[in-house]
Amino acid sequence: MARNLDITTLRSFVAVADYGGVTRAAGFLHLTQSAVSMQLKRLEELLGLSLLDRSGRTIALTPSGEQLLGYARRMVALNDEVIGRLTDQAYEGEVVLGVPHDVVYPVIPQVLQRFNASSRVNVNLVTSNTRELKAGFAKGTYDLILTTETGAGEGGETIHQMPLRWVGAPDGSAWRHRPLRLGFCRACIFRPVATAGLDQAQVEWDMAVDSESDRTVEATISADLAVGVLLEGTIPAHQEAIDHGGTLPELPIQHINLYGADSMRAGYVEDLARIIRQGYTALRPVQLRAAS
Repeated sequence: MARNLDITTLRSFVAVADYGGVTRAAGFLHLTQSAVSMQLKRLEELLGLSLLDRSGRTIALTPSGEQLLGYARRMVALNDEVIGRLTDQAYEGEVVLGVPHDVVYPVIPQVLQRFNASSRVNVNLVTSNTRELKAGFAKGTYDLILTTETGAGEGGETIHQMPLRWVGAPDGSAWRHRPLRLGFCRACIFRPVATAGLDQAQVEWDMAVDSESDRTVEATISADLAVGVLLEGTIPAHQEAIDHGGTLPELPIQHINLYGADSMRAGYVEDLARIIRQGYTALRPVQLRAAS
């Protein structure tokens, strides 16, 4: 007798892999924890394979589970594509989401894909800097915004934390020069953080490039004509974190904050906020969290 894989069960398996365990996957899928656990058990019984290693304090994918994950992603994506192409895709609402340029990747594309697969709501994504996003949010321009700040402002919910790093050209020497030549956009929220740290450490500095263009700043730093500051994990390949050995001041941890989730105007806005939270939770190590 032919054995058939169930898309719903595969979707649960993928969610457990993506969101760090059964509990978070159940929240994402709007299912109970026991229902997700039962689906995983049935999937293992159908294949005659152990897909999850439950021997330790955390749950990890077995080699068979890792192999299945790639197939499962493609099958779920193909299912969603077929449904999307063959059914009415008239949008039933819109969410305006504002995100700083430097934290769009890697989370936001995954968030948009998952939200699109589970709703008929259009997401209007706007990228800008934190200052402009907060000003627009105060005027009602956005339903939800993300920000990068040293703390959370009123109404803000911290959903992730990332360290700031001094960055320069690969094998560059600009960071050794004094006064230290800096490259920042005028509206960059990291600019006052960096200059205040330098002032406190009594490091002389000079603004080598003061531009409205992120690309101009990026090119100047990549040419080893200045140094800048970026969030760890967002540094492009043509730059690198500077191993300065303590000659530059340590920079504060930055909070990625979510605004708007406490005053929902539509249920689907809360759905998007939840997926955003889960997306940043998934930035944690690949090893799956304990399914409590």
